[in-house]
Amino acid sequence: MSYNGIIHNTHNCPLCLYNSAITIAILKVLLIIISIIFLSLSLYSISYILSGNNFTTLAQQDLETIKYRDLVVDLGDGVKTNAQLTFPAVGNGPYPGVLLVHGSGAMDMNTTLGIVRIDNETGTKIYPPARPFFQIAEYLSDRGFVVLRYDKRGIGENMTIVDSNVWGNLTFNDLKHDAEKALNLLIQQPEVDPKRISIIGHSEGTIITPRVAIDNPDKVKNIILMGTAAQNLVRDILRFQVVDLPLEYAMKVLDRNHTGLISIEQIAKDPLLSSYLESTILHTNNNTKTIIKNQTEKFDTSSQISIQKQIRPALIKYYENETALNLSKCNDIRGCPLWFRSEFNLIPNLSIIGNISKSTGVLILNGENDSQTTVQQAFLLQQKLTDVNHPDHTLITYPDLGHVFYPSSQWQIGLGPIPQYVLRDLYSWLESHSGFTPLMTTSSSTSSLPNTTKINN
Repeated sequence: MSYNGIIHNTHNCPLCLYNSAITIAILKVLLIIISIIFLSLSLYSISYILSGNNFTTLAQQDLETIKYRDLVVDLGDGVKTNAQLTFPAVGNGPYPGVLLVHGSGAMDMNTTLGIVRIDNETGTKIYPPARPFFQIAEYLSDRGFVVLRYDKRGIGENMTIVDSNVWGNLTFNDLKHDAEKALNLLIQQPEVDPKRISIIGHSEGTIITPRVAIDNPDKVKNIILMGTAAQNLVRDILRFQVVDLPLEYAMKVLDRNHTGLISIEQIAKDPLLSSYLESTILHTNNNTKTIIKNQTEKFDTSSQISIQKQIRPALIKYYENETALNLSKCNDIRGCPLWFRSEFNLIPNLSIIGNISKSTGVLILNGENDSQTTVQQAFLLQQKLTDVNHPDHTLITYPDLGHVFYPSSQWQIGLGPIPQYVLRDLYSWLESHSGFTPLMTTSSSTSSLPNTTKINN
């Protein structure tokens, strides 16, 4: 074999033939390995195209994005209540802060609308689908906000009255005072930028929130009003809820022949009107035969009753009983007499909303099927802010959504999670009014619903 040329003849070299065979075998193995690797990469590429980067998705699911801190709000005079802070687990603060102020009734920090149950096998808690404040807190904290929510004084989880004395003596001034105490606690948290504080109020919280902002203009940068009250909560809105609305339902839905009469059997079989009349001592259970018997005795007839002459007085009587000042011990989760009276005497939101600082941004959100605080309430506040030339106010209304921003009829509240497009609108407005670059995701500045109405100042 010559080493002087570039061509090597190996035909007559057994060792060379042996080495060549080994080389060929090695090359074949390498070729198989390369083919397997290429095939694996091809399959991964196809998977990536079809379903996205699954590795990244799994990593994001495992990544902690929100941290929690349990706190106690000292309300003074020995009264305390539980609270929880949610804040971003990634990024560098300080972050803009948000305080959540709940609506009327025995509301916990999550505004849990339903019963929290315990799984008998696992012992874990099973929450109802509607927990608006928990949902808002998680959504905002996942996107760069610190959010504080708190139990109403005297109230614990699951709408439980933990102190009947505190709850029974509650007034509107206490609620405003408690919101201000919670606001100060939020500002004190090390993760919070005290110059970027917003307050979100829902239902009765939309009465509390503007007053806190007016009295603390140096602390509150923005307010968001969801399910808005413009008129007096008891004199106007409660009366609409328990008198006007069920009467309108009876006339427009049940009185199909427009006679002004409906049958007792018709009422008993209609769950909506039965629920309106339930607290008027017309009936106390859901058994149709029992309901018919009770109502027959009440109205002294087993056939037709007059909507205006018989049902209307019964509803008015219920309203009067609800708003009467009875100083007996109260364990009613809807509210107690002292609270009713304090709300009854309160100046309506419409009369004070114009006093909000021109430097405070205002966002109003309302469902167009809200049967508790109708969308007209939101229009009244929007018009008032326009009349006083407030420079930064926006109203967004949502078709088909009710008081807790879940699909509802115009007659009854639907309960369930807030749709993502509402949360996106809320976040987008807050992000643009809080002067920061979002940590996680970006949002559209307008609702994804084509029929959503948005009115700017």
